[in-house]
Amino acid sequence: MLKRAALLLLLSIGSAQADPLPALTRDGLQALTLAKDSIALHSVAGADNQTINVAELYRKTLVDGGFPADAITITRLNDTAYMVLRWAGQDSALKPLVISGHMDVVAARASDWARDPFTPVVENGYLYGRGASDMKMSNALAITALLHLYHQGYKPKRDIILALSGDEETTMKTGQILASQLSNAQEVLNLDVGGGTLDEESGQPLFYSWSGAEKTYADIALTVTDPGGHSSEPQAHNAITTLAQALVKIQAHPFRPELNALTRSYFLNAARFTTPHLASAMRVFAASPDNAQAVATLRAEPSLVGAIGTTCVPTRIEGGHALNALPQRAEANINCRIFPGHSRMDIIHELAAIIDNPAVRIEDRSEGSVETQPSPMNGPLPTAVVTAAQQAFPDVPVFASMSSGASDSMWFREKGVPAYGASPIFMKSSDNFSHGLNERVPLSAITPGMHFLLSIIPALSQN
Repeated sequence: MLKRAALLLLLSIGSAQADPLPALTRDGLQALTLAKDSIALHSVAGADNQTINVAELYRKTLVDGGFPADAITITRLNDTAYMVLRWAGQDSALKPLVISGHMDVVAARASDWARDPFTPVVENGYLYGRGASDMKMSNALAITALLHLYHQGYKPKRDIILALSGDEETTMKTGQILASQLSNAQEVLNLDVGGGTLDEESGQPLFYSWSGAEKTYADIALTVTDPGGHSSEPQAHNAITTLAQALVKIQAHPFRPELNALTRSYFLNAARFTTPHLASAMRVFAASPDNAQAVATLRAEPSLVGAIGTTCVPTRIEGGHALNALPQRAEANINCRIFPGHSRMDIIHELAAIIDNPAVRIEDRSEGSVETQPSPMNGPLPTAVVTAAQQAFPDVPVFASMSSGASDSMWFREKGVPAYGASPIFMKSSDNFSHGLNERVPLSAITPGMHFLLSIIPALSQN
């Protein structure tokens, strides 16, 4: 167990009022400082991208903490970069453990936020700032945990590789490169996915879920073209209305409900922590995914609709070229999250059948995504993660799940490397503002997060 620090620190950043921190160990304070320093760096794709600065910050922290400088490499790619730390194990014949994460964040417009997104603020028990939960606190905890183990004289049997990508939120090219370079890994611990859930009222731990699969990301363009003409002479065919009819059909289409071993585990286990009505639907669906009433109940729940099958929704639309002319072109983007076991082409064929109109051209414009199968449920991580989560909170229930979003794990799974999402963060569902306004992470997540990592990293690097 970590020794408790007696000193409480008062922090005031920017114009925020000083707010007392919970009692933190020296490691906890170091992780908080590193998270703040990294949030202050604008690691967003584009001309002002400071992801390379985040990598340099992490390298300095690791080198100052004792790791040899030649164990860390930072590689630029266009406006971003990726970073690798290799901690040599005692047996070079063993495949390495890869700890995966990303340094970039999604864009944030300061005028929309209550606090500047790139000025870290500690307030009311939270650290605010873009990347606080996705995923600069997790990175800070991982680096601090590695430094703790290094200082304690820990000797891993297999290499431990910290691999941090730099464009996970956009093109995901650096994650693909890392997976190619590290395709000999034993398995991947991805700190970007999964995590613990706290009770909304009491703040006590409800459960911890790890992810063994994810849905395939796809952007599919629908395009309608037409000769157009003068708006005073309407035609039976109109590019905008033709496109609108196609969108209405997609909106009304129920993709087939599906289950796999991971989602069945999630529904059966998570049912214990929700309302009786929803719990009943989850249990029924786990037994009979074709039960119409259970499907309707789950589809009405935003947090669960993505777990019961493929989803496709319009996310962008453009059309017309003048206010007083019939449109010559109308286009929409359909964003699909595809259940494992189906290809993007499978879904394109299904959309074509739904629309049933040759005037609507369908084109796959997906970038940075591949179709992958779930990782095994019986590997070393599914066992180690139970112990690790219960080091954070004794007796907390732990079970598997599937992620609805894409992560760098897919690139490793494509190479045949088992990859698992297991974030060290425990938080309330209502505190999850990843990609949204006023992103934050509770300071109470720091100590259990350290306990989690100081358990799971040795477990996976010694087996």
